Amino acid sequence: MAVDLLLGLQWGDEGKGKIVDVLTTNYNIIARFQGGPNAGHTLVFNGKKHVLHTIPSGIFHDNATNLVGNGVVIDPVIFKGELDKLEEQDVDYRKSLLISRKAHIILPTHRLLDAASEASKGKAKIGSTLKGIGPTYMDKTGRNGIRVGDLELSDWKERYRALADKHESMIKFYNVEIEYNLEELEVEFFKAVEVLKSLKFIDSEEYIYQAQRSGQSILAEGAQGSLLDIDFGTYPFVTSSNTTAAGACTGLGVAPNQIGEVFGIFKAYTTRVGSGPFPTELFDEDGATMAKVGNEFGATTGRPRRCGWLDLVALKYACQVNGVTQLMMMKGDVLSGFKTLKVCTAYKYKGEEISHLPYNIEPENVEPIYTEFSGWNEDLTEMSEASQMPKALNDYIEFLEKELETPITIVSVGPDRKQTIFRQQ
Repeated sequence: MAVDLLLGLQWGDEGKGKIVDVLTTNYNIIARFQGGPNAGHTLVFNGKKHVLHTIPSGIFHDNATNLVGNGVVIDPVIFKGELDKLEEQDVDYRKSLLISRKAHIILPTHRLLDAASEASKGKAKIGSTLKGIGPTYMDKTGRNGIRVGDLELSDWKERYRALADKHESMIKFYNVEIEYNLEELEVEFFKAVEVLKSLKFIDSEEYIYQAQRSGQSILAEGAQGSLLDIDFGTYPFVTSSNTTAAGACTGLGVAPNQIGEVFGIFKAYTTRVGSGPFPTELFDEDGATMAKVGNEFGATTGRPRRCGWLDLVALKYACQVNGVTQLMMMKGDVLSGFKTLKVCTAYKYKGEEISHLPYNIEPENVEPIYTEFSGWNEDLTEMSEASQMPKALNDYIEFLEKELETPITIVSVGPDRKQTIFRQQ
């Protein structure tokens, strides 16, 4: 069977965790393919909020197998914290959670390197979450990294020591004030590693191949968003992995011709956390209202999210590079009450009107050109059928479908898994 993908199409925080949770009943395996604990996937059901960072969002379903793929970087300490919370909720993760031997491990010194690097940049900092993600991927591509499979080797601690010592010498190079006690950090780290070693490690590419051959259904879950992709995002204000559809192939070992549906998740407006260009960002009352009503704070860092109108230029670009087959619009309920809505349908770029995402979208180069729509006042949060949606919302959705040439099959009207409207196509 083909592997379906679920991706974020903006700068992350689109609501991927909720939709994976909603769709898990249709799949045997949920496989995370990139990123690390800089991700925060929020799920709400039965009146409770759950935040996952590394563990796939299908973990709360008894019949689903959850795989952390080779493209993911794992911080054992944060991972243990996630497992502890699952135990508190009586989730039997040991029978359903698998770890790829080829996934790389975040060391305590990776986090210290991240902090030193960011501090050295001063005002030019990129807005790192300081989780050690970038330095871990740097070690991966530099062929220095420690992988999950190395934990099964007798000399893995010697390998750890050699790499940690190298990191400490690099921290000195940055010449910034970073206070830390590595011995204390290592006590916590090695304790968490033992917990990680209690889980089942697998050769994930072979596992997925055999699962496909046996007819099992697989959903690949991405983290962050397409505009944060290391190649196709707003570089250098991006993450350190490939967040686009291509990342599922390298992050799980799935052949390109085995990809089926590509589900693209986007908010009815746009948000961004951290530094970087954001053409439709709002600094007025409308932006403040979006942030307040949408509770726009990072699930991992708690940082406030910058808010703005929907950027259709960037969204078209994300659909294009991912080959999106179905769209899912999140947080439609947040726009209730706005008298007028705006959608950026083109840019004024260096004096010329363009409808594609250019190399540089810094404010001095790009000015958004908007199309306006009538808003709606109806409360969407109690709606469960497409027939209940107000005409203005339907007009908004139909315009987006026409422009993006892709159907919007799901509209989310609240954080709970029940607050999900399936549209007939």
